[in-house]
Amino acid sequence: MESFRELYFPFLKRVCDWVHQNTAWKTFMHSDGSIMPLLPSIAEAGIDILNPIQWTARNMDPQTLKDRFGGQFIFWGGGVNTQGTLPFGAPEQVREEVERNLRIFGQGSGYVFTSVHNIQPGVPAENLLAFYEAYREHRDYPLKNQFGY
Repeated sequence: MESFRELYFPFLKRVCDWVHQNTAWKTFMHSDGSIMPLLPSIAEAGIDILNPIQWTARNMDPQTLKDRFGGQFIFWGGGVNTQGTLPFGAPEQVREEVERNLRIFGQGSGYVFTSVHNIQPGVPAENLLAFYEAYREHRDYPLKNQFGY
């Protein structure tokens, strides 16, 4: 945490400030794994969008992320676990995971639905279909958020 604040935070804040002051763009950060301790600093720096939402990592519980940071970030990803459930689970498990994550992350919006990571070769077609169908069935969450889209 101290290293992040000392080495990365000043640069990240300067870049985000410039983007927000000079463009209509949003800032996007890609970071895998357990980043919960860094999220307050990442929000303070001005990052708007987090990707991926690797909720299978330590301390990255979806409801906790949404409750603590839902007003600060757009969450991009986290729809289904691409390392476990999607390739190795049953279609019903895929559906349940997609429904749960849409309900949590989509509440109040600020969410771009997609899988946690890229979908790898070898995923059963039934599971891909369950992923798609569950999204289509449960995607009706508000489309506007604190960022105006």
